[in-house]
Amino acid sequence: MNVRQLDISRRTIAVAAALIGTVSLVIGAHAALNMRSLDAAKAVSTDQVTGSIGQTSRLALVIGNGHYPDASAPLTQSINDARVLSSALRKNGFDVDMVEDASKDDMVRAVNRLKSRIKRDSVVMLFFGGYGVQAGRESYMLPVDAVIWKESDVRRHGVSIDGVIEMMKEQGAKAKLVVVDASRRNPYERRFRSYSHGLAPISAPDNALILSSASPGKVADDGKGEHSVLVSELLNNLDTKASAEAVFNKTRVAISRASEGDQVPTVSSSLLEDVQFNEAGG
Repeated sequence: MNVRQLDISRRTIAVAAALIGTVSLVIGAHAALNMRSLDAAKAVSTDQVTGSIGQTSRLALVIGNGHYPDASAPLTQSINDARVLSSALRKNGFDVDMVEDASKDDMVRAVNRLKSRIKRDSVVMLFFGGYGVQAGRESYMLPVDAVIWKESDVRRHGVSIDGVIEMMKEQGAKAKLVVVDASRRNPYERRFRSYSHGLAPISAPDNALILSSASPGKVADDGKGEHSVLVSELLNNLDTKASAEAVFNKTRVAISRASEGDQVPTVSSSLLEDVQFNEAGG
Protein backbone atom coordinates (compact mmCIF):
# COMPACT_ATOMS: atom_id res chain seq x y z
CA MET A 1 0.00 0.00 0.00
CA ASN A 2 1.52 3.38 -1.03
CA VAL A 3 1.40 6.58 0.98
CA ARG A 4 -1.55 8.04 -1.00
CA GLN A 5 -3.72 4.95 -0.38
CA LEU A 6 -2.83 5.00 3.31
CA ASP A 7 -3.88 8.65 3.57
CA ILE A 8 -7.25 7.93 1.88
CA SER A 9 -7.88 4.99 4.24
CA ARG A 10 -7.20 7.18 7.25
CA ARG A 11 -9.55 9.86 6.01
CA THR A 12 -12.24 7.23 5.32
CA ILE A 13 -11.92 5.85 8.82
CA ALA A 14 -12.10 9.36 10.29
CA VAL A 15 -15.26 10.20 8.31
CA ALA A 16 -16.88 6.90 9.32
CA ALA A 17 -16.06 7.51 12.94
CA ALA A 18 -17.52 11.01 12.75
CA LEU A 19 -20.72 9.64 11.20
CA ILE A 20 -21.00 6.96 13.86
CA GLY A 21 -20.54 9.59 16.56
CA THR A 22 -23.18 11.83 15.03
CA VAL A 23 -25.69 8.96 14.77
CA SER A 24 -25.00 8.02 18.38
CA LEU A 25 -25.61 11.59 19.49
CA VAL A 26 -28.90 11.72 17.56
CA ILE A 27 -30.03 8.41 19.03
CA GLY A 28 -29.09 9.52 22.52
CA ALA A 29 -30.86 12.84 22.15
CA HIS A 30 -33.97 11.14 20.78
CA ALA A 31 -34.00 8.68 23.66
CA ALA A 32 -33.59 11.50 26.19
CA LEU A 33 -36.42 13.44 24.55
CA ASN A 34 -38.66 10.36 24.72
CA MET A 35 -37.85 9.90 28.38
CA ARG A 36 -38.66 13.55 29.10
CA SER A 37 -41.93 13.21 27.19
CA LEU A 38 -42.78 10.06 29.12
CA ASP A 39 -41.98 11.74 32.42
CA ALA A 40 -44.09 14.73 31.44
CA ALA A 41 -47.00 12.47 30.49
CA LYS A 42 -46.70 10.67 33.80
CA ALA A 43 -46.69 13.99 35.62
CA VAL A 44 -49.82 15.17 33.82
CA SER A 45 -51.55 11.86 34.52
CA THR A 46 -50.58 12.07 38.17
CA ASP A 47 -51.84 15.65 38.42
CA GLN A 48 -55.15 14.62 36.89
CA VAL A 49 -55.58 11.74 39.30
CA THR A 50 -54.49 13.60 42.41
CA GLY A 51 -56.45 16.68 41.34
CA SER A 52 -59.64 14.66 41.28
CA ILE A 53 -59.15 13.30 44.77
CA GLY A 54 -61.37 15.12 47.22
CA GLN A 55 -63.35 16.86 44.46
CA THR A 56 -66.94 15.69 44.38
CA SER A 57 -68.69 15.67 41.05
CA ARG A 58 -71.76 17.95 41.15
CA LEU A 59 -74.29 17.36 38.38
CA ALA A 60 -77.73 18.83 37.75
CA LEU A 61 -80.45 18.17 35.21
CA VAL A 62 -82.85 21.12 35.04
CA ILE A 63 -86.03 20.82 32.97
CA GLY A 64 -88.46 23.69 32.48
CA ASN A 65 -91.54 22.92 30.40
CA GLY A 66 -93.92 25.77 29.73
CA HIS A 67 -95.59 25.56 26.31
CA TYR A 68 -98.12 22.73 26.41
CA PRO A 69 -100.53 22.73 23.43
CA ASP A 70 -103.42 21.49 25.61
CA ALA A 71 -103.00 24.23 28.21
CA SER A 72 -104.98 27.46 27.96
CA ALA A 73 -101.83 29.52 28.62
CA PRO A 74 -98.09 28.83 28.79
CA LEU A 75 -96.36 28.26 32.09
CA THR A 76 -93.93 31.14 31.78
CA GLN A 77 -92.73 30.68 35.34
CA SER A 78 -91.37 27.21 34.58
CA ILE A 79 -89.04 28.53 31.89
CA ASN A 80 -87.92 31.44 34.04
CA ASP A 81 -87.39 29.13 37.00
CA ALA A 82 -85.24 26.72 35.00
CA ARG A 83 -83.01 29.51 33.76
CA VAL A 84 -82.48 31.28 37.07
CA LEU A 85 -81.98 28.04 38.99
CA SER A 86 -79.47 26.79 36.42
CA SER A 87 -77.47 29.99 36.82
CA ALA A 88 -77.52 29.72 40.61
CA LEU A 89 -76.45 26.08 40.56
CA ARG A 90 -73.57 26.80 38.18
CA LYS A 91 -72.31 29.49 40.55
CA ASN A 92 -72.32 26.84 43.27
CA GLY A 93 -70.18 24.40 41.32
CA PHE A 94 -72.80 22.29 39.56
CA ASP A 95 -72.34 21.13 36.00
CA VAL A 96 -75.85 21.89 34.71
CA ASP A 97 -77.68 20.41 31.74
CA MET A 98 -80.74 22.63 31.16
CA VAL A 99 -83.60 21.67 28.84
CA GLU A 100 -86.54 23.94 27.97
CA ASP A 101 -89.89 22.88 26.51
CA ALA A 102 -88.67 19.31 26.25
CA SER A 103 -90.37 16.64 24.18
CA LYS A 104 -90.43 13.06 25.42
CA ASP A 105 -87.35 12.29 23.31
CA ASP A 106 -85.59 15.39 24.66
CA MET A 107 -86.27 14.32 28.23
CA VAL A 108 -85.16 10.74 27.67
CA ARG A 109 -81.93 11.91 26.03
CA ALA A 110 -81.27 14.34 28.87
CA VAL A 111 -81.77 11.61 31.47
CA ASN A 112 -79.43 9.33 29.53
CA ARG A 113 -76.79 12.07 29.38
CA LEU A 114 -77.05 12.45 33.13
CA LYS A 115 -76.82 8.69 33.59
CA SER A 116 -73.60 8.48 31.57
CA ARG A 117 -71.89 11.11 33.72
CA ILE A 118 -72.78 9.97 37.23
CA LYS A 119 -69.84 8.68 39.25
CA ARG A 120 -69.61 7.06 42.65
CA ASP A 121 -68.81 10.40 44.31
CA SER A 122 -71.44 12.45 42.43
CA VAL A 123 -73.97 14.72 44.06
CA VAL A 124 -76.80 14.70 41.53
CA MET A 125 -79.78 17.06 41.34
CA LEU A 126 -82.97 16.89 39.30
CA PHE A 127 -85.29 19.88 38.91
CA PHE A 128 -88.54 19.73 36.99
CA GLY A 129 -90.93 22.62 36.48
CA GLY A 130 -94.07 22.03 34.43
CA TYR A 131 -97.07 19.75 34.56
CA GLY A 132 -96.90 16.57 36.59
CA VAL A 133 -99.50 13.82 36.82
CA GLN A 134 -99.81 10.80 39.04
CA ALA A 135 -100.82 7.46 37.59
CA GLY A 136 -100.78 4.16 39.41
CA ARG A 137 -99.46 5.82 42.58
CA GLU A 138 -96.43 7.09 40.67
CA SER A 139 -95.63 10.65 39.62
CA TYR A 140 -94.68 11.54 36.06
CA MET A 141 -93.08 14.59 34.48
CA LEU A 142 -94.97 15.49 31.32
CA PRO A 143 -93.15 16.56 28.15
CA VAL A 144 -94.66 19.31 26.02
CA ASP A 145 -95.60 16.86 23.26
CA ALA A 146 -97.53 14.52 25.58
CA VAL A 147 -100.83 13.32 24.14
CA ILE A 148 -102.97 12.53 27.18
CA TRP A 149 -106.51 11.18 26.94
CA LYS A 150 -106.51 8.46 29.56
CA GLU A 151 -104.41 7.42 32.54
CA SER A 152 -102.41 4.85 30.58
CA ASP A 153 -101.23 7.69 28.29
CA VAL A 154 -99.51 9.27 31.29
CA ARG A 155 -97.31 6.22 31.75
CA ARG A 156 -96.70 6.01 28.00
CA HIS A 157 -95.85 9.65 27.34
CA GLY A 158 -94.57 10.80 30.72
CA VAL A 159 -91.19 10.32 32.39
CA SER A 160 -91.32 8.72 35.83
CA ILE A 161 -89.77 10.77 38.60
CA ASP A 162 -89.26 7.65 40.68
CA GLY A 163 -87.60 6.02 37.66
CA VAL A 164 -85.04 8.83 37.36
CA ILE A 165 -84.28 8.66 41.08
CA GLU A 166 -83.86 4.89 40.83
CA MET A 167 -81.43 5.41 37.94
CA MET A 168 -79.36 7.76 40.11
CA LYS A 169 -79.28 5.12 42.82
CA GLU A 170 -78.28 2.34 40.42
CA GLN A 171 -75.45 4.48 39.05
CA GLY A 172 -74.13 4.86 42.58
CA ALA A 173 -74.62 8.60 43.06
CA LYS A 174 -73.27 9.78 46.40
CA ALA A 175 -76.36 11.90 47.07
CA LYS A 176 -79.60 12.52 45.17
CA LEU A 177 -81.37 15.89 45.35
CA VAL A 178 -84.77 16.34 43.69
CA VAL A 179 -86.98 19.43 43.36
CA VAL A 180 -90.37 18.95 41.70
CA ASP A 181 -92.43 22.06 40.98
CA ALA A 182 -95.31 20.35 39.18
CA SER A 183 -98.24 20.16 41.61
CA ARG A 184 -100.47 22.14 39.28
CA ARG A 185 -104.02 21.58 38.12
CA ASN A 186 -103.15 20.04 34.78
CA PRO A 187 -105.23 20.39 31.60
CA TYR A 188 -105.70 16.64 31.17
CA GLU A 189 -107.24 15.52 34.43
CA ARG A 190 -110.93 15.82 33.49
CA ARG A 191 -110.37 13.51 30.55
CA PHE A 192 -109.86 10.62 32.97
CA ARG A 193 -112.77 8.60 34.25
CA SER A 194 -111.23 8.85 37.68
CA TYR A 195 -108.40 11.21 38.48
CA SER A 196 -106.33 12.45 41.38
CA HIS A 197 -105.22 16.01 41.96
CA GLY A 198 -101.55 16.73 42.49
CA LEU A 199 -98.76 14.22 42.66
CA ALA A 200 -98.28 10.90 44.40
CA PRO A 201 -95.80 10.64 47.28
CA ILE A 202 -92.26 10.40 45.94
CA SER A 203 -90.23 7.88 47.90
CA ALA A 204 -86.65 8.74 48.84
CA PRO A 205 -84.14 5.89 48.44
CA ASP A 206 -80.95 5.82 50.51
CA ASN A 207 -79.14 9.15 50.68
CA ALA A 208 -81.79 11.19 48.88
CA LEU A 209 -83.52 14.51 49.55
CA ILE A 210 -86.75 15.44 47.79
CA LEU A 211 -88.68 18.72 47.75
CA SER A 212 -92.12 18.86 46.13
CA SER A 213 -94.12 22.08 45.78
CA ALA A 214 -97.23 20.73 47.55
CA SER A 215 -98.40 17.89 49.74
CA PRO A 216 -99.32 14.65 47.97
CA GLY A 217 -102.71 14.90 46.27
CA LYS A 218 -102.76 18.71 46.54
CA VAL A 219 -102.39 21.38 43.88
CA ALA A 220 -100.72 24.77 44.18
CA ASP A 221 -101.88 27.83 42.29
CA ASP A 222 -99.24 29.74 40.36
CA GLY A 223 -98.66 33.24 41.61
CA LYS A 224 -98.31 36.28 39.40
CA GLY A 225 -94.58 36.75 39.85
CA GLU A 226 -91.78 36.08 37.41
CA HIS A 227 -90.89 32.93 39.31
CA SER A 228 -92.88 30.32 41.17
CA VAL A 229 -93.18 30.66 44.92
CA LEU A 230 -91.16 27.46 45.38
CA VAL A 231 -88.20 28.56 43.28
CA SER A 232 -88.28 32.11 44.70
CA GLU A 233 -88.01 30.83 48.27
CA LEU A 234 -85.46 28.18 47.28
CA LEU A 235 -83.22 30.83 45.72
CA ASN A 236 -83.45 32.92 48.90
CA ASN A 237 -81.80 30.09 50.83
CA LEU A 238 -79.57 28.50 48.20
CA ASP A 239 -76.41 30.52 48.78
CA THR A 240 -76.38 30.11 52.54
CA LYS A 241 -73.95 27.83 54.34
CA ALA A 242 -76.81 25.69 55.58
CA SER A 243 -77.08 22.05 54.55
CA ALA A 244 -79.27 21.10 51.60
CA GLU A 245 -81.76 19.56 54.01
CA ALA A 246 -81.95 22.80 55.97
CA VAL A 247 -82.37 24.77 52.73
CA PHE A 248 -85.32 22.58 51.70
CA ASN A 249 -86.93 22.80 55.13
CA LYS A 250 -86.54 26.59 55.30
CA THR A 251 -88.16 26.79 51.87
CA ARG A 252 -91.05 24.60 53.01
CA VAL A 253 -91.67 26.66 56.14
CA ALA A 254 -91.46 30.00 54.29
CA ILE A 255 -94.00 28.92 51.67
CA SER A 256 -96.36 27.47 54.26
CA ARG A 257 -96.30 30.66 56.31
CA ALA A 258 -96.65 32.96 53.29
CA SER A 259 -99.69 31.01 52.05
CA GLU A 260 -101.16 30.70 55.56
CA GLY A 261 -101.10 26.94 55.19
CA ASP A 262 -102.78 26.77 51.77
CA GLN A 263 -99.58 25.49 50.17
CA VAL A 264 -97.39 23.18 52.21
CA PRO A 265 -94.44 21.71 50.30
CA THR A 266 -93.23 18.23 51.16
CA VAL A 267 -89.66 17.39 52.13
CA SER A 268 -88.54 13.76 52.25
CA SER A 269 -85.04 12.96 53.41
CA SER A 270 -82.94 9.84 53.78
CA LEU A 271 -79.60 11.66 53.64
CA LEU A 272 -76.79 9.84 55.39
CA GLU A 273 -74.32 12.73 55.27
CA ASP A 274 -74.18 16.51 55.13
CA VAL A 275 -74.69 17.87 51.61
CA GLN A 276 -74.51 21.55 50.73
CA PHE A 277 -75.51 23.58 47.70
CA ASN A 278 -72.99 26.28 48.48
CA GLU A 279 -69.64 24.79 47.49
CA ALA A 280 -67.82 27.25 49.75
CA GLY A 281 -70.12 26.50 52.66
CA GLY A 282 -68.79 24.80 55.72
